[in-house]
Amino acid sequence: MKIKVIEMASGAVLCAAALLNFAFVFITGSDFIRFVSFREIYHNITGETTRCQDSVAWSSALCDPRVLGSLLGDLCLVGLFALQHSVLAWTPVKQVCERSLGAMSRSVYCFTTALTLQVLMRCWQPVSGAPCLWSVRTAPWSVWFPLLCFSLHFVCWALICSILIIFDYPELMGIKQVYYKCIGRRDPPWDGASGAQRLLSHLRHPVCVELLLVLWVLPALTLDRLVLAAALSSYLLLGHSLDKQDLDHVCARFKPRVIKQQ
Repeated sequence: MKIKVIEMASGAVLCAAALLNFAFVFITGSDFIRFVSFREIYHNITGETTRCQDSVAWSSALCDPRVLGSLLGDLCLVGLFALQHSVLAWTPVKQVCERSLGAMSRSVYCFTTALTLQVLMRCWQPVSGAPCLWSVRTAPWSVWFPLLCFSLHFVCWALICSILIIFDYPELMGIKQVYYKCIGRRDPPWDGASGAQRLLSHLRHPVCVELLLVLWVLPALTLDRLVLAAALSSYLLLGHSLDKQDLDHVCARFKPRVIKQQ
C-alpha cells in the first residue's frame, strides 16, 4: 500500500512537471513569434523605421565599438542556442539523458531549449547605430509591404503550428511519455490516420522553408537581424539531414498499420 501511494505521488509530480513545462514552452513559443516576426514588422509598419541610421556611413558603423559589441553579443547568444540544441540532440548525450531522466528526458530537452530561447530574446541587443541593409520607404509600398509581410508571417506561423500538431505535439513536448509512464505503458502509440500519412509523404521540410521566409522577408533588415537570420538559416540548412531522418522515422511508424489494413 505504501509503495502504491509513493508511485501515485511520484506520477502526480511527473505529470505536474510535464504540464508546467508545456506551459513554459508554449509561452516561449509565443514570445519567439513576437520576437522574430511581429516586433520587427511593428517597428517598420509605417515605413519610417527608427532602427536605420542612414546618416551614418558603413565604414564608421563597422568601426563603432558599440555596434561591434552588440553584434558579438548577439552572435554569442545564437551560438548558445545552437550549442544547446545540438549537444542535447547528439545521440550519446540523448541516450544518457534517456537512461538518467527516463520519461522526463523529452520534457527536459524542451525546457532547456525554451530556457535558451528566453535568454536569447531577453539579452538580444538591437543595433540602431548603423544603416539598414534594406528598408522599404517609398510610397505606397512603405505601407503595403509591411502589411504583406505581416500576412505572410501569419500564414507561415499558422502552417508551422499545424505541422507540429500533425507530428503529435503532446509527444514532442514530452507529455505523452510521462502519461504512459504513469499508467505503466512503455511507448506512446502513434494515432495518425491514413490521411495524415498521405500528407506527411508530401511534406518536404516545409517548416524549414517557412522559417526562412519569416527570417528574411521583412520591411527593413538591420545588422542584428542579419546576424539572427544568417545564423539560424545556416543552422537550419546544416540540420537538414536530421529533419529528413525524423520524417522517415515518423513515416515508418505508419507502415505496420497500413500493412494490416491492406
